[in-house]
Amino acid sequence: MDWTAIFSLIEPELFIVVACCWVLGYILKQTPKVPDWTIVYFVTVFAVAVVIWMQGLTPRSVLQGILCGAFAVYGNQLIKQTRKGVSGEEKVS
Repeated sequence: MDWTAIFSLIEPELFIVVACCWVLGYILKQTPKVPDWTIVYFVTVFAVAVVIWMQGLTPRSVLQGILCGAFAVYGNQLIKQTRKGVSGEEKVS
């Protein structure tokens, strides 16, 4: 799946939510008492709550929130793993 397909799934006015999710994820990653495995859940719940606040409680807004959170996490991992691969940190078995 390419980026244009993902961009077409998220409503344009919600890309600010994606950006906020990136910031939240970064802040949580820097917080020592927050386990890494919980960050995806915090980001997703945050995204769903913000989108519901912006658009009201509908199945579409819940889905848009999940997509915003998922897109933020996926984008972060894409950048992180690419940096790892380029720097040679990733071992090939």
